[in-house]
Formats: sequence, structure tokens, C-alpha cells
Amino acid sequence: MSTTASMDEEDKDTFRILVATDIHLGYLEKDAARGNDTFVTFDEILKLAQDNEVDFILLGGDLFHENKPSRKTLHTCLELLRKYCMGDHPVQFEILSDQSVNFGYSKFPWVNYQDENLNISIPVFSIHGNHDDPTGADALCALDIVSCAGLVNHFGRSPSVEKIDVSPVLLQKGNSKIALYGLGSIPDERLYRMFVNKQVTMLRPKEDEDSWFNLFVIHQNRSKHGATNYIPEQFLDDFLDLVIWGHEHECKIAPTRNEQQLFYVSQPGSSVVTSLSPGEAAKKHVGLLRIKGKKMNMQQIPLRTVRPFYIEDIVLADHQDIFNPDNPKVTQAIQAFCMEKVDYSGGFEPFSIVRFSQKYMDRIANPKDIIHFSRHREQKEKNEDEINFGKLVRKPASEGTTLRVEDLVKQYFQTAEKKVQLSLLTERGMGEAVQEFVDKEEKDAIEELVKYQLEKTQRFLKERHTDAEEAKIDEEVQRFRESRKKNVEEEDEDVREAINRAKAHRSQGADHASISSDDDPMDVAVSDPKAHYDSDESFSPAVSQGRGRGRGRARGGRGQNSTARGASRRGRGQ
Repeated sequence: MSTTASMDEEDKDTFRILVATDIHLGYLEKDAARGNDTFVTFDEILKLAQDNEVDFILLGGDLFHENKPSRKTLHTCLELLRKYCMGDHPVQFEILSDQSVNFGYSKFPWVNYQDENLNISIPVFSIHGNHDDPTGADALCALDIVSCAGLVNHFGRSPSVEKIDVSPVLLQKGNSKIALYGLGSIPDERLYRMFVNKQVTMLRPKEDEDSWFNLFVIHQNRSKHGATNYIPEQFLDDFLDLVIWGHEHECKIAPTRNEQQLFYVSQPGSSVVTSLSPGEAAKKHVGLLRIKGKKMNMQQIPLRTVRPFYIEDIVLADHQDIFNPDNPKVTQAIQAFCMEKVDYSGGFEPFSIVRFSQKYMDRIANPKDIIHFSRHREQKEKNEDEINFGKLVRKPASEGTTLRVEDLVKQYFQTAEKKVQLSLLTERGMGEAVQEFVDKEEKDAIEELVKYQLEKTQRFLKERHTDAEEAKIDEEVQRFRESRKKNVEEEDEDVREAINRAKAHRSQGADHASISSDDDPMDVAVSDPKAHYDSDESFSPAVSQGRGRGRGRARGGRGQNSTARGASRRGRGQ
């Protein structure tokens, strides 16, 4: 057999997948300098997929930055997907699972490349993130619009908030088979509680379950932001081979092994800088994932169009030879630096950032953010006898670094005076309602929560046959409120009911208005999920020799293979 024939034979069994997460289309789109950054990088990502002749693109959430992206953002997204993902190149893999289960919430419950009205050359599979998650009366998201247009396959969406069954999309190319699991973004604390209560189940194929390469895509907090505001890797099933972790923006795309669960985790990171933090300063990459049988190879591909980001901390007091608090021209010396934080402790005075940034308008993309002043609080010298060590509390560094709306609401009412304390609602319920109002623009969420809780309290008082005395009513209301605080599941149910009412109310209002108005590859062999890394088991599949023409006949039927349905056997430990 010739070398070329051998390479072609090997390529027939090798999946080639371009992996990316957190593209955030539309971020700062109105900024004069950075407005087109996300679109340019998305163009580069899709071109990389085309040049490397991948079988499909896998996105890990947050394709859009805004929950309701602008027309420009949607238009540019559709334009680029149509430019790179439609064509005559045949799709070389087939889907074996029941697509009515994988894409059951869609009006077109089948993969886009099997649609007779579309000519798809590179399928795109994507879960939703926390920025573009479903919301509104019909629980739609921007990804559903792109999916309805036939350009993206939106999967990993759970129809229930009480129990989650993750059913895989089963793919086969030659002798290689992938069970592709996906779970779109869910509030971390809720998902954490569902894992603890065994309410999340990973379904496995009926037959030959050990012959599948199990690939899982998730979009949650990976690093710990609080007691339950993240998802520990140990919560995931140990039969998985590779986890693609979205939401975290720092690029750690090289797969790392979890020694407890014995699977690998790849964190591609974002393709655009959205915050001035050290993690965002790392070089941005996408991954070219090759899978053959139970072996995988992740090639890191650096992104060339991402705007360089440099961050540095400088303490003025550490550079007395350059900076002197008595020197009125201290700002002239700072012009040689590009930094984020400036510590001006030691007698220095901050200067006007607006005036300073004018000198860099044509030299950097973020002149208004070039300087962030900080100052260490100076400790006053006190006699040890005057210090009350009992009041000193050590606080973990991980706590307090991220402020959320519900945390602020809870903190406010817990520290407020008694006369403004909540007597009917709970801090948790109010916090959730305010969060929906802020993040999802559910303007009636707070009002509906108050109405719903008022109705429940009234029913409770009637059932208790409480006398009309004000003191007894207050006592019963307080007792009812404390019982709800202890029942977390009932509290969540109340919030969901109030939000559903708000959505329905807004939907009815909208209907009424419309009527009236008219680089380094990593080779990992996982043929035995418990085996250690063995470089001898790696492989280097060849790039296929050119693109074929025609739509091809390698596209399987729409999930009618009854021998490999992906919703039959439950995973271990769930």
C-alpha cells in the first residue's frame, strides 16, 4: 500500500475538530478603536477551520456578548457563518443518535447538514453560555436565531430545571465514534445543588459503551468563587475522556489530567479581552482536536488578530530614582509605561486620568483604562493592649472578590435597621428577582414575586385561621417566612413561578402593543480511561489531500439507527 493511500485510510477514521469558546461577538462594538475586534477574530477562527479542513466546529458558549445582540452583531455573525460554513465539501461523519432528543426544542430537530434545503460544508455545534442564555416568555436566545437560520446546531439545552438528563450526540467517522455531551450555562449555585442531590444524569449508549470517545462541553465557573458558586471537576462522571470547559477566559487549552476522575480538561479561554485582569493577558489560542478511536491530540493554534494586551503593576515608592512625590513633573516619567495599576502610596497624589489618556489616543486601544490607581491602607501604630484580637477575622482570598447582585441584596437586608428589614419576602427570593431584573431585563420580576408571595402568605393565614389581631398576624407571617427560608427548593420554585408570571405578563403586553400599533501538540492515548499518559500511543493523522466536490453520501439518516440511541443507560454515580 502506498504512503498516500495509507494516510488517506488513516484520515478516514480521524475526527478533526476546531475547538473555541467565549467569542463574545459584539463586545464594545460601539468603541471607535475596538468595535470590530470580535468580528475580525471570529473571521480568523472560521478561516482556520476551513484551511484545516475540519469535520466540524465545537463552540463552548458565549458566542454573543449580549443577551440581546444588536442587528449589526447578528448580521455579521450570519454573514461570516454563511461565508465559511456553506459549500460543496462533503461532511464525512454521520449521526447515530436520535436527533429528536438532541435537538428536540428546535422547530427543525435535525442536524443542519442533513437539511435538504441547505448546503453545509462545516457543521457548527454550540452550547449557550451565561451571556447568551435563553430568556423571555418563549425562553429563546440569540443562538436559537442562528440555529433557525440553519447555520449552527444548538445542543446541550435542558428543558427541566428540576432534573437534567444529558443525552449525547453520537457521531461516527469510519471506525471512530464520539459521544458528544453538552450542558448549556445554568446558574452555578443551582447546578451545584442539583449535582449534590443526584439530579444530573449522563446518559450512555446502549451498545459498546466502552468503544465511544466521551467528549463533554460545559460552560460554568471552574475556579471557586464561593462555597457553591462553581462546579468542582469531581462532580463530573469518570467515564468521560475529555472535558472542554467554557466560561473561564484564561487560555489553558493544553489538556490537563484530573488524577481523581482520570479524565482530561481543556480550557480554551476567550478569543477577546473583556476585562483588565492577568488571566486575559495570556496568549489567545483555539484548538485543533484530533480524535481516532480512544486517542486524542490537541494542537494549539495561536490567534493572530487578537489585540495584544499588556498588564503590569508598579509601585511608585519602589522607584525613588524616577518618581518623587515632590516632583511636579512626575506624570512625564510615567509616559514610558503602559500599565493597569499604579500604587501611589507614600505621599504621591493621583493625577487626572482623562488628561493623561489624551496623550495615548492614537497609540493604544484603551486610553481611558491605561491607569488604575490603588493605594495600600496605612496601618496606624497602636499599643498592643488596645487591639481586640477577637474582632480580627481571617477571610479567604477567594471570598469577596466577586460581587453579585443577589449577594448585595442579602448583605443589605441583613445589616439594615430593623424597621427596613423584610417581613414578608426572603433575602434569597428578592435577590434572585433583582438579578433577573438586572441581567435579563425582566421588569416585572420583582412585582410578580411580591404578588406571588403575598398570595401564598394570605392562603397560609386563612388555613391557620389566624385571628385579626395584628400581633398574632405578624407572628404567623414571621413563622411562615422562616419556614420558607429553610426550604430552599420551595424558595426556588417561588422565584421560578414569579419569573414565569413576569414573562407571561410581558408577552401579553407585547401582543397587545403589536395589535394596537400595527502551538505545542499534546498526544494523549485514552484507549484505557484509567491508563496513564503514554507518548508511544500518540498519533499524527495526516491532513486530507484536498477538498472533494458534491454533497457526498456519508451523511447518515436523521437518527433512525435504533442500536445506538443515546438515551438509554445512565452514567455511574448519578
